Amino acid sequence: MNLLRDTSWDQLVAFAEFAQDANFTRAAERLHLSQPALHTKIANLCKALDATLYVRRGRQIEITAAGRKVERFARELTQAAADFQSDLHGMRNEEPVVLAAGEGSYLYILGAGIQAFRARSKHSLRLETADGASALEAVQSARAQLGVASLDSVPAGLTVEPLTRVGQVLAIPSGHRLASRRTLRLRDLQDEALIVPHAGRPHRAMISQLMHSAGVNWHVAMEASGWEPTLQFVRLGMGAAVVNACCRLPKGVVARPMPEFPSQQYYLFHRERPLQRSVDDLKRALLERANAWKDPGR
Repeated sequence: MNLLRDTSWDQLVAFAEFAQDANFTRAAERLHLSQPALHTKIANLCKALDATLYVRRGRQIEITAAGRKVERFARELTQAAADFQSDLHGMRNEEPVVLAAGEGSYLYILGAGIQAFRARSKHSLRLETADGASALEAVQSARAQLGVASLDSVPAGLTVEPLTRVGQVLAIPSGHRLASRRTLRLRDLQDEALIVPHAGRPHRAMISQLMHSAGVNWHVAMEASGWEPTLQFVRLGMGAAVVNACCRLPKGVVARPMPEFPSQQYYLFHRERPLQRSVDDLKRALLERANAWKDPGR
């Protein structure tokens, strides 16, 4: 097979768009193509590459490992072409820098770094909201140049740098029985009603495991996703909640450190390759301002 002879640019671009969310309907709409035309382009690409790029599992579509490699290649090729065209004409590349991170990271950790970047760079920026696994996948597939997440392990092929470490606190109404304490232990939560994420979420599992190990009985006051809704429910007196220490507390809510709960290390990561100047500028700004959330007057 000759890659340049047997494949076309629009086939690669079409597949990269499809691989973004493994959905033919949405990809066809973004590309302004009919679904049959998109199917044909991707089928021809699979045939030319002699590779299975996606599989169907019932009603779900999964991109294969080979498909992710093709997606990454297509995005890197598109980026290289944009860089070349800009350089050829002496113009600035207008493609945005893409950062993938969780909602909580944007709300509480990354704001100061993003603000610093915008103050010293005119380059456009696109922020994609993604959980840890999705942020990793976005960077590995070249949909995003930078990602931020709390990682359990360091994947191969990525440059990973520590960003900030965040402890855990108990958020409670200011009139709560534990509000007069400066620091809390697990045993202080005996019979406490906690607002927790849905079953199966890592934060919920961590709470359950630690409480069980300490022999502390507790019960679920309610289930909620996201720090902001959780803290609002604390404010309304619906229960207490174990949250990240970086969270900004609404009026009427106080936080007490919980040293027996493990802190979370957040990392900044990107592919192992030289970074564009604009991407490197954002990286430096995020690293420089990573601990701004600790400032009392933020």
